[in-house]
Amino acid sequence: MSLHDFVRRTASYWMRGDGPEDEIVISTRVRLARNLADFPFPMLATDRHLEQVTERVSAALDSEAIRALGRFELLPMRNMPDLDRHVLMEKHLISPDLVEHPRRGAVVLRDDETVSIMVGEEDHLRIQCLFPGLQLKPAWDLASRVDDALETTLDWAYDEKRGYLTACPTNVGTGMRASVMMHLPALVMTDQIRRILDAVSHVGLAVRGIYGEGTEAVGNLFQVSNQITLGQSEEEIIHNLQGVARQLIEHEGRARQMLMSQRRDELEDRVWRSYGVLRHARRIDSKETMQRLSDVRLGIDLGVITGVSKGILKELMVLTRPAMLQMYFGRELSPEERDVRRAALIRERLRQEGPAVGE
Repeated sequence: MSLHDFVRRTASYWMRGDGPEDEIVISTRVRLARNLADFPFPMLATDRHLEQVTERVSAALDSEAIRALGRFELLPMRNMPDLDRHVLMEKHLISPDLVEHPRRGAVVLRDDETVSIMVGEEDHLRIQCLFPGLQLKPAWDLASRVDDALETTLDWAYDEKRGYLTACPTNVGTGMRASVMMHLPALVMTDQIRRILDAVSHVGLAVRGIYGEGTEAVGNLFQVSNQITLGQSEEEIIHNLQGVARQLIEHEGRARQMLMSQRRDELEDRVWRSYGVLRHARRIDSKETMQRLSDVRLGIDLGVITGVSKGILKELMVLTRPAMLQMYFGRELSPEERDVRRAALIRERLRQEGPAVGE
């Protein structure tokens, strides 16, 4: 299979689509935590309980309300090869926790992978909608429609005073986690990132790495999400996050303008060095890949590099991950082999773009 065909088969909509503000906002996610009223939370549930939860979800997928939203397929984790589970995680469709504890979980995917529903993770269901660019309102609207459709046949654990009941107290209330993944290289390069992210944390938002809580921010990618779910409506959560995201976009935009006006030689040198490494390296690890891709994407956004598609950061940040590499090359690879194959895949992908051009 050619790389072009492989990408077409494996790229989710958020990876290949364009969206508002996508020079800085890579993707938007809205996730709803839900539990069935008549079953213990997953941490207390038996295997039989969780099997019954999965059976209830499977039956719900046959409802007219769900069928009206598209084609959905339920995939049990325990029957899925380890490599496939890791691929789903690298595409941001399931969590690392579901990968590591697959025996009683499942995932429901819509055919375009805009919607994924994790079953039997920390909560019985986690309904996730993932869009390219800054699209909090569309992501929330879709998540709400999926939630309503499931509720036509499933009875959620809900309290009139507390809202939706969840395994973790921090999710009680709306059960919503809304997040935006942002590419903020100029704020990092101008040493403003810590001050600005500290300010974000003081307005009730959390900043994490690209795979969520407990993960490292690599490639100048930061996931900004709400921390408060109780005492605010879903609309208020979306409105607050949208406002902060726009402020971050403005800060990053000003930092990029400053780099172009005051440190252009330094910026161009960094961008073209990274492009040269990606174009010619014979081995490269994941961390360096992400940093070099970040530099190249910044160069594309600022017009330093032309002739290379701006979606290359989103595409290669997933395709160069360990499980995706092994799926593409069709066999298990050692860490050393992955570094060699990763470099080869990047060279092939850049060759498809043709030679990059500078101003």
